[in-house]
Amino acid sequence: MRCPSCHYHDSKVLDSRPANEGREIRRRRECLQCHQRFTSYERVEETPIWVVKKNGQRESFDRTKILKGMLTACEKRPISLQQLELVADAVEREIRDQHLGEISSLQIGEMVMNRMRLVDQVAYVRFASVYRQFTDIEGFRQELEQLIHPQIHQEG
Repeated sequence: MRCPSCHYHDSKVLDSRPANEGREIRRRRECLQCHQRFTSYERVEETPIWVVKKNGQRESFDRTKILKGMLTACEKRPISLQQLELVADAVEREIRDQHLGEISSLQIGEMVMNRMRLVDQVAYVRFASVYRQFTDIEGFRQELEQLIHPQIHQEG
């Protein structure tokens, strides 16, 4: 690691500890030439994931968009931000575990809905109404029927 002060090419690590919820390693270093101390961060470089939108456009995966959608669906519901963070983490982990270079926004929405159903059914229906673009009360009714009687809809 190059020293930010004298630009010498070598340093020694004095201390290492996890940072950013374990996604990075924070290292305290000391330059072997000028003895200046500085901090560096190390993280795994992950392969970018492209999200294919309904209109065919591609954009890079953004976990915060998942959180934003869930926060909207959970407005005035007894759900903690920590619960939503866990859902977003699980969805991102599932996507990365599949080793796909791209994924459709519809697939992401289904992954979120599958988990939201377990967290809060009202928030789930709110989220589903946006992702499935209900245009009338019939869409809501069908979604509620699946929540109330899931075994009937799985068999048929």
